Amino acid sequence: MTTFPDIVPDLKSRMPELRGRLMANAPLKDLTWFRVGGPAQALFSPADEADLAYFLARLPAEVPVTVIGLGSNLIVRDGGVPGVVIRLGGKGFGAIAVEEGHRLRVGTAVPDVKVARAAADAAIDGLAFYRGIPGSIGGALRMNAGAHGGETTDVLIEARGVDRRGEVRVFRHSDMGFAYRHSSAPADVIFTEALFQGRPGDQAAILAEMERVTEAREAAQPIKEKTGGSTFKNPPGRKAWQLIDAAGCRGLTRGDAQVSEMHCNFLINRGSATAADIEGLGEDVRRRVYEHSGIELEWEIKRIGVEADWDGA
Repeated sequence: MTTFPDIVPDLKSRMPELRGRLMANAPLKDLTWFRVGGPAQALFSPADEADLAYFLARLPAEVPVTVIGLGSNLIVRDGGVPGVVIRLGGKGFGAIAVEEGHRLRVGTAVPDVKVARAAADAAIDGLAFYRGIPGSIGGALRMNAGAHGGETTDVLIEARGVDRRGEVRVFRHSDMGFAYRHSSAPADVIFTEALFQGRPGDQAAILAEMERVTEAREAAQPIKEKTGGSTFKNPPGRKAWQLIDAAGCRGLTRGDAQVSEMHCNFLINRGSATAADIEGLGEDVRRRVYEHSGIELEWEIKRIGVEADWDGA
């Protein structure tokens, strides 16, 4: 098993008032839906936004920072992640507040599905699409997550976050630079809160829409498998799954990783796959699609960390 040099004692000595949890060589595989990958050199779970800002302001500039959420759209490589991995927890970043004007203020550790449910409970329409996204709001902000005809860009008013210097910043919608599955907000910002704008709606109709989304997911996607959701972005005017199917990749395997028979833009861990198996299978799919159609698929799943044989050089 990979182990990194322990940097936690040095970090704690620099941050005597730190309140969050900081652990050395913390396993990450159980924090991801694929259930693969090595450890974090240091894993930090801040107590709240002020604790996160305190930590970042005192973290040496040369220490890399990686942020993870619910781990639904993520491959952690087998060699683990050098530096600090930050994971926001529900205690400090899990609040949901209904505000005047059919608005929701939400912590970024809140699962997308809970936002859809809170909006429905308050008869706020426009956020039911979050029922179909298996992640948290932090990830939704970073990648303009969307499903079933809705996207984060359609409902966001502003987002709040902390940058690498430990400064709290607020980003208006126009500052986010949203595009398809992308935001051009500064990469060093860790989002902590989002403010969404909904519209007045009928609670029964909203709940019915959420049920429709749920049924559509269960019918078309392998949601009961160890998977990471949609693997590749849809190229302009095309569907990734159709390109993958046409290239003969449905059911393709590498080790214990497989292209889902149910929905071939999903990769699954059949039980004992490594991160290298899953990522390698994805690259096999990209190569076959390119050879068949001339279209280069772009990863939607985020891949972090180093290979198992990484030597730190």
